[in-house]
Amino acid sequence: MTRGIQVEGLGSTDIDNQAELKNSPSICGHGLELHQRLSKYYGRLDELEDVLAKGLKRPEVWKFESCVAEKVIKDWLDEYPALTIIKSSLVEDEDAVQKEGNIVTSCKLANGQVIYAKYFIEASYEGDFLPLAGISTIIGRESSSTYNESLAGIRADTRYTQFDVPVDPYVIPGDPSSGLIFGISPEPFGEPGSGDEHLAGYSYRLPLTDVESNKLPLYKPLGYNPAHYELHRRYLRTGGKLYTPRLRGIPKNKTDLIGSEAVLATDLLGMNDDWPKASSQERQRILEETATFTKGLIWFFANDESVPADMRNEWSRFGYCLDEFPDNNHFPRQLYIRDARRMVSDYVITQHTATDRDHGGDEEDPYPVAVAYWPTDTHCARRIVRNSLAHNEGFVFKEKHHWRPFGISYRALVPKRNEAVNVLTATCPSSSHVGYGAVRIEHQFYELGQACANACDIALVRGNLAVQDVPYHVLREQLLKQGAVLDVGLVGKPDFSVLGF
Repeated sequence: MTRGIQVEGLGSTDIDNQAELKNSPSICGHGLELHQRLSKYYGRLDELEDVLAKGLKRPEVWKFESCVAEKVIKDWLDEYPALTIIKSSLVEDEDAVQKEGNIVTSCKLANGQVIYAKYFIEASYEGDFLPLAGISTIIGRESSSTYNESLAGIRADTRYTQFDVPVDPYVIPGDPSSGLIFGISPEPFGEPGSGDEHLAGYSYRLPLTDVESNKLPLYKPLGYNPAHYELHRRYLRTGGKLYTPRLRGIPKNKTDLIGSEAVLATDLLGMNDDWPKASSQERQRILEETATFTKGLIWFFANDESVPADMRNEWSRFGYCLDEFPDNNHFPRQLYIRDARRMVSDYVITQHTATDRDHGGDEEDPYPVAVAYWPTDTHCARRIVRNSLAHNEGFVFKEKHHWRPFGISYRALVPKRNEAVNVLTATCPSSSHVGYGAVRIEHQFYELGQACANACDIALVRGNLAVQDVPYHVLREQLLKQGAVLDVGLVGKPDFSVLGF
């Protein structure tokens, strides 16, 4: 079982936080209700309502602490005593999911329980249930030719968070035969536009604070290896600039390190590629290794003599938050799983779905259940050697791409009919790697989850319909009654003039 990232460090939300967009008009349903409950906790509900009523752009009103989100969500669930919550993962067995034809009948859990149900919703980041149910999925990046996407596959020109100074990647500088320093993959660059199984870099969404009364000083983790940060030393020696913690308006002076603040931040390029297919034991190993590396990196920033003194002093002002993750020495318990499996159905969200019509995008889908209002955003996938220098590859963000808000189609949530008629997914919708980058935002997952639940309700009431046969007009009406925003014409568009194009 994977905890939601909002209780694992993500407090600086992707709402109204970019110069070119104001996406708060698209927040609705349970996603909006969560923020209303959070704002009530903080005593700022009137401010949130004012922002909504007047169409104001005030990112801070959407931010929160993970420990508060965990409490608010728990209290919310407690309002429904009839709701049964079973804390267990699927058993690691190829027969974990049972089917009769294209109907899933049950699934087996690691705790020994067998769950029988009329309908199943895959709402995890990893999507483990889907292939076990015989549903087509994909991991990694499609080639640019698969869906004719210019941003797909290996990027010929990755600019965002790219090395801005030359960094030698070899153990003995200038000598390829000496091998590569830690963090550099030996994989060839490859052909631009070709596909692979690499994933956007995961990271820990890490709250730190400079409030003394709530601060655990940064510590050197057990297993710290100074050689793992030679890349950072070389980057500094050649004139590169590292970053320092930024307070982004989260209550109680907390950071939210997102992983891509700089060329060499906390994104774990190449360290998480095995995660989607890994066993629970292997995932635990990845968690431990990436946690050690991340804690070590923070320690390095604050203590290594290769780091300029002013930067060390700034990092040393901060520490882990005593009121966050007390059961894990105040460090997040889970990684930010930016992408893993994606379902492949008869309808696929692609770069064209997320592209403005005036710049070659598809027509709006007639079956929206939520609005995606975020750019095609995929973090770097690899750190490799290119032209004998360290090179970050794969980021898609702040491109000269005329993206648009779009309706997320109900068709992207349902599998192919011959594969399953009683399964939906809120978090692994049918989408390309590029298309998923516009969908994978937490409040949008809330809205997709609400749509899936309503679809199941309608299917049950109407005599166990196939999820592909749920009448869209009924689903639409039900969602609108619950406050859903389904019309992209109501949410505005990004203003690319502030980016210079």
